[in-house]
Amino acid sequence: MLPQEIIRKKRDGGTLTPEEIAGFIEGLSKETISEGQVAAFAMAVFFRGMTPEEIVALTLAMRDSGEVLSWQGVGKPIADKHSTGGVGDNVSLMLAPIVAACGLAVPMISGRGLGHTGGTLDKLQSIPGYDVMPSPETFRRTVDTAGCAIIGQTGDLAPADKRLYAIRDVTATVESIPLITASILSKKLAAGLESLVLDVKTGNGAFMSNPEDAEALARSLVTVANGAGVKTTALLTDMNQPLADCAGNAVEVQNAVDFLKGEKGGTRLEEVTLALSAEMLVNAGIAADIDTALTRCRDALSSGKAADYFGRMVHALGGPSDFMAHAEKHLPKAPVQIPVLATSDGWLSACDTRGLGLCVVALGGGRQRPSDAIDHKVGLTGFLPLGTAVSKGDVIAVVHANDDDKGRQAAEMVAASYTVGAVAPVIEPAVGKRIA
Repeated sequence: MLPQEIIRKKRDGGTLTPEEIAGFIEGLSKETISEGQVAAFAMAVFFRGMTPEEIVALTLAMRDSGEVLSWQGVGKPIADKHSTGGVGDNVSLMLAPIVAACGLAVPMISGRGLGHTGGTLDKLQSIPGYDVMPSPETFRRTVDTAGCAIIGQTGDLAPADKRLYAIRDVTATVESIPLITASILSKKLAAGLESLVLDVKTGNGAFMSNPEDAEALARSLVTVANGAGVKTTALLTDMNQPLADCAGNAVEVQNAVDFLKGEKGGTRLEEVTLALSAEMLVNAGIAADIDTALTRCRDALSSGKAADYFGRMVHALGGPSDFMAHAEKHLPKAPVQIPVLATSDGWLSACDTRGLGLCVVALGGGRQRPSDAIDHKVGLTGFLPLGTAVSKGDVIAVVHANDDDKGRQAAEMVAASYTVGAVAPVIEPAVGKRIA
């Protein structure tokens, strides 16, 4: 069938057959279908949706558009985690070495920034020499020796998704549950996983801002993944404020290093990271319950073992051998730093989290087009958590920019993103429902 007929059928609310979906995805991966046709298909799915059977067919077709990895002989449970994206969400950088230190093998296939959210690969490329596209041999060797490897999609892993992912980013079709489900799971299934944990964000900084939509996405992901034979659960987590106290690329890597050194205890970031890590251990069958798993994860952090695993991963993938000891020496730094000041006395009561993500994009730390280069130096740091009492003129964040004009504009955007109220706000819990 012609691609335009498949697009027409979905546009008009029809149900596509597995054969039609497989044929369209084959054309997508072979580039016999134009970018405009792919965009039209994505928009048709965005408005018309897909049945669970269509989503399974789309996921499997995208998985099978390239190589499916095998980890035979590794001798450890093969596990991973995926986040639907947020602002200041650098959890993967800490979670992977934590669970690796607890005995899992984590071949993590990650993506670049999408819309207003940061991308794990963009963050890691702040590290000099870090190869996000290693050879299959290096990838496997790193998983074997360091317990984890965070890399990008190679041309052989779910290539159809790689093209669709970039087009979704610039055609306002990011928030489609079927497309998100197939995108996430095609990569994860191609990575040869045995278990998976999903971090599905909700709140004003999430793609699924409505809790009901986020739960629907979580259930879609869990249903499709388990149906494909991968033990999967999901946690709903709050994105009504940045998760880390910073947003950007190099600044989030530095934040991860500080976290692994034990300097971010008692934060929402710690709560979410440990909850997801513990869920991974239970899903993989190496911890009997969440409490036991949490104890093991905390021990991996406090002993320095997780930090050691992260350093080993960085070096195995081409980064500096002394990165954990001297991260600040290796990470790029913006020449201009401008404080953002509270506009009145009161409590930080609300935050336009998406606006903060767009501020990072405006500084050059994200993309407006797939071809845009990332400026790893720029970003925002020093976010105060919601519920903090402030006085007018207190520093509530710091802008890292390449010039004064952009820095001042960004500082105004950040200040406008925060509401200072007369009463202390009720703060949403960082970790909400568990979906199994």
